Amino acid sequence: MAAEWDVVLEAGADLAEGPVWAGGELWWVDIDGGRVHRTDPATGADEVIEHGEPVGAVIPRVDGGAVLGVRDGVALLDAEGREEQRIPIEADDPESRMNDAKCDPVGRLFTGTMTHDHRRSALYRVDHDGTVATVFTGVGISNGLGWSPDGTRLYYIDTPTQRVDVRDYDVATGGVGERAPLVHVAEGEGFPDGMTVDAEGGLWVAFWDGGCVRRYDPDGALLRTVALPVDRVTSCTFGGADLDRLFVTTASTGLDDARRAAQPLAGAIFAVDPGVRGTPLSRFAG
Repeated sequence: MAAEWDVVLEAGADLAEGPVWAGGELWWVDIDGGRVHRTDPATGADEVIEHGEPVGAVIPRVDGGAVLGVRDGVALLDAEGREEQRIPIEADDPESRMNDAKCDPVGRLFTGTMTHDHRRSALYRVDHDGTVATVFTGVGISNGLGWSPDGTRLYYIDTPTQRVDVRDYDVATGGVGERAPLVHVAEGEGFPDGMTVDAEGGLWVAFWDGGCVRRYDPDGALLRTVALPVDRVTSCTFGGADLDRLFVTTASTGLDDARRAAQPLAGAIFAVDPGVRGTPLSRFAG
C-alpha cells in the first residue's frame, strides 16, 4: 500500500509545533530552540529566524508582522521582525511558558500555558487592544484549539485529560460556554496534541506517541486515521493554494537512541492529502 504522506522537510526538529499557512508559506516553530521557520513546500526552502528564547506559537498579524507565544507572555513583532510590545501572561511563574495558540474568526488571540510538571496552567484570550482575559483555569497542558466553520463551537485539548472538548462560542463577545467532552482517547492510543478544523467541520487531531493524525466528525465519531513513520506527531494545519493539503509537524525530543534509529524522520514536516479543504487562517487583529 502506498504511503499516505510525503516529506516536506527533513527538519530534524526537536519539537516542531504550531504550523500555520500564510503568504504561500508554512510557518512553524521549534519550541525549545526558539526558532521560527518559514518553509516553502514547493521548493523546500526554509528560512529560520532565531528568536533567542522558547517560542510556543507563531501567528501572523493582520497589519503585518507576527505574534509569538514566549516564556513570559505574548510578543508582538512588526513587519521587520522587531518586537513592538510584550504582553505579560504568567510572567511571575518561571516554570510556565506559552504553548499552543490560535485566533478566533474575528482575530482575537487564544493562547494557553503549560508547566514542566503539567499543573496550574490556563487558557487566555488577548483582545485586539492587548487586554488579557482568563478564559478558564485548571488545565494540565493547554494544547489544540479550533473553531467550527460557523464560529459557534470552540474545540479544545487539555492533553492529560485524554479528550477533545467542545464549548459553545460567542463570536460577538469571545465568551465560551461550559465544557462538554467530545472525543475520549483510549489508553495506549497516544496523547491528543495539536488540532485543526476543516471546511466540513471535521477535526484533525495530532497524536503524541500515537504516530498519527485522526479525523473526527463534529459529533466526535472517528472518520479516518493517517499513520506516520514517527511516534511524536505534534500538530497539523491546512495549506497550499487551495487549502487542500494537510501539513503535519513532528518531534524528536525525548527519544532514546533505539527509537531515534528506528525513526530517522522524527522531527520532519509531512504533508497528507486529506480529501477535504481547510478554512483560511485567522490572523491576530491586534
